[in-house]
Amino acid sequence: MNFPHLVRFQPVLLSLFRFVTGLLLLQYGIAKIFKFPVLPYFANIPPLIYAAGTIELVLGALLMIGLFTRLAAFILSGEMAFAYFMGHMFKGETPVLLPLLNGGTAAILFCFACLYLSAAGGGSVSADAAMGKD
Repeated sequence: MNFPHLVRFQPVLLSLFRFVTGLLLLQYGIAKIFKFPVLPYFANIPPLIYAAGTIELVLGALLMIGLFTRLAAFILSGEMAFAYFMGHMFKGETPVLLPLLNGGTAAILFCFACLYLSAAGGGSVSADAAMGKD
């Protein structure tokens, strides 16, 4: 079924999708770096998770404002793929392939959301669009 009347909202909805994706990634970065809010699974984080938090904090903020959207989203997509394979899939002695069981659902969704944004750009309401770079 086709909804031609919704097509006119596509550029703005892309911008909203970009903003919300960036906001959600930013919250993970804030939790890992500043330990706010206090979450038990981010209590004692190793240096690799701290680096991931820095990437999520900085690039999530760039996604929110739509600055360097394609590059930021591409890097975040790779980071989320890395997070899934290193942090979720191989938690125990044997790989757990189902994201529902290994807790990697969010990492996979972020990976593909950011991969889409790296191809689609920031949308009509972004710093990139305002500068004429998208």
